[in-house]
Amino acid sequence: MTNTIIIVVAAALIDSAGRTLVQQRPPGKAHAGLWEFPGGKVEPGERPDAALARELAEELGLFVEPGALEPIGFVQAGTPERPMLLLLHACRDWQGEPAALEATALHWDRPEALAALPMPPADYPLAAALARWLAAGMPHDRR
Repeated sequence: MTNTIIIVVAAALIDSAGRTLVQQRPPGKAHAGLWEFPGGKVEPGERPDAALARELAEELGLFVEPGALEPIGFVQAGTPERPMLLLLHACRDWQGEPAALEATALHWDRPEALAALPMPPADYPLAAALARWLAAGMPHDRR
């Protein structure tokens, strides 16, 4: 018997200065105190882009159109009993100012500097994928 894979979506919000937003996990949660890309689980029947737009509203108070999310990388994580697939999306277009509604703190930094932060293990390859994607000169806007 195989276990159901949990799909988790995350956003690399990129500001006009080329910095990316990460949030600090609150006390009482797994990986408390570590920095991560904002996002969360995809609910049954939910599209990943719609789930990420919902999570960004819940966690940061931002409005993001699902079409503004550009898939850039993924990583397999979790345990054999609880396998996870994490999907990272870049986003340069949102409405509102990010607020730490569910996190302890927010931090903007250059993508190549994120690896120096204490992060959950699955976020390091996502940060590396983001840095490679940006170094390759990926589009600033899909429209």
